[in-house]
Amino acid sequence: MENNIKHDVDQAQTSKGLVLAGEVVSDKMDKTVVVRVLSTFTHPLYGKIVRRYKKYKVHDEQNQARVGDKVEMVKTKPFSKTKHMKLVKIVENAA
Repeated sequence: MENNIKHDVDQAQTSKGLVLAGEVVSDKMDKTVVVRVLSTFTHPLYGKIVRRYKKYKVHDEQNQARVGDKVEMVKTKPFSKTKHMKLVKIVENAA
């Protein structure tokens, strides 16, 4: 059975779980980066496009992501109280 649901560019569903894309805003912790994910939607009444940001703590085993990098992450089992995502790949390095 195939779903005809259009996914946002920043969000997709895979066999591994929820995959999100975002920008690294902090890399000061050991093996953890903070990633800001943008989600946009149209306001139901006014029709204006609204931007919402959410920050996720992401497990980065090799400490390879830096501030400004564009990354992809996947939802996994909890690593800690607030860390439930794992770094999949760095899409674009910061200039």
